[in-house]
Amino acid sequence: MKIHKTNAARLLDQAKITYSLIPYNVDESDLCAIHVAEQLEEPIEQVFKTLVLHGDKSGYFVCVIPGAEELDLKVAAKASGNKSCHMILMKDLLSITGYIRGACSPIGMKKKFPTYIHETCNNFEFIYISAGQRGLQIKIAPADLIKITEAHIFYLLSE
Repeated sequence: MKIHKTNAARLLDQAKITYSLIPYNVDESDLCAIHVAEQLEEPIEQVFKTLVLHGDKSGYFVCVIPGAEELDLKVAAKASGNKSCHMILMKDLLSITGYIRGACSPIGMKKKFPTYIHETCNNFEFIYISAGQRGLQIKIAPADLIKITEAHIFYLLSE
C-alpha cells in the first residue's frame, strides 16, 4: 500500500523532523482516538487527539490531548489566557483548519493557531497524532511536535 504524504508530513520534512507515517483501518462510524489506538495496537495514552476551540480573547486555538480524555473547557480557557472558550462547530472545522473530523492534525492548519499540548505527552518517547487524513497517523517525538507547532504545555484536563 502506497502512503501519500500529507501536508503535515511535508511540513515535517521541510523542518527536518524525524517521524513515521503509520496507516490504520478507518471505521467511518467510529472516528474516535480509542479506535485508532486499537488499530495501531498502542496504548490510548500515547494516541493524542487535536481539538480546535475559540476563546473569548484569543480567538481560535488548538489543544492536543490524550485520546481517551475529555477536555475541561475551564482548564483550556485558563491555559490559553481566555476567560471562556468553546469547541468550534464540526461544520466549521474544514473552513477554519483545512481538515475534516477524524483527520485534524495540529500540524499544517490553514493558519498557525496557538497550540497547547497536555503534559503527559512527555511521558513517552513518541506519540501519535493525526497526519491530516483519515487512516494515517504520525508517530513523532513529543519534543519535535512541540517544536514544530510552537506548543505550550498545559497540565490539567479537569479540575
